[in-house]
Amino acid sequence: MGLLETRKLTKSFGGAQAVDHVDLSFEAGKITALIGPNGSGKTTLIHTITGMMPMGGGTVVISDSIELSKIAAQDVASYGITRTFQNSRLIQQMSVLDNVLFVLTERNFFGSLFERHGTFHLDAAEDILKKIGLWEKRDEKAENLSYGQRKLLEVARAVLMKANVYFFDEPFAGLFPEMRKTISDIMRKLKNAGAAVVLVEHDMELVRELADHCYVLDSGKVIAEGTPEQVLKQANVVEAYLGK
Repeated sequence: MGLLETRKLTKSFGGAQAVDHVDLSFEAGKITALIGPNGSGKTTLIHTITGMMPMGGGTVVISDSIELSKIAAQDVASYGITRTFQNSRLIQQMSVLDNVLFVLTERNFFGSLFERHGTFHLDAAEDILKKIGLWEKRDEKAENLSYGQRKLLEVARAVLMKANVYFFDEPFAGLFPEMRKTISDIMRKLKNAGAAVVLVEHDMELVRELADHCYVLDSGKVIAEGTPEQVLKQANVVEAYLGK
């Protein structure tokens, strides 16, 4: 049984079915990849699960005990779920350090700006920023970071949420190899700590390297599942990618 499951989940736009009765299970201690061609419904699916878009139908089940037919974005963290975005959603005018402390102080904006942070918060912030190589830039505003550094900071903020289920939406896009390694290592540590890690990714070599299980989406439907090696050999998966 997964830490998070979807049951017959749907989402449509103007009659077009973007997510079509999708059943998924994300298990503890595993990295699960969501793959498929552009426009297959991967990001819409994550938006629906994490409350960024309302569900059209179906349910999301948390730890086999809480079944939700709707979920609000502000409530997602309380269910042990967190995510990153393709385009980072940092607080651009705040420093790197304050962006991290913002998460550690339960996302209280004025508290993050004005309160005196405890040793625990500062130690945790220092630890994660050193892991992603941004400790030396802790006083820089987020808007002054490079594209790759912003993505690293977004991942760090997600990790500090101490969730059970982590959704990473194309976290490696546009990154240098050393940055990719940093994020890969973080994902493996989350997996080894017992979290369910969900990766949306187009780079099949990274999928082969990281994922224990894959779901392949095409036109909003799951067309295959299994290990990366299993699904990438299937004729219908090759056809979906090549458009033949």
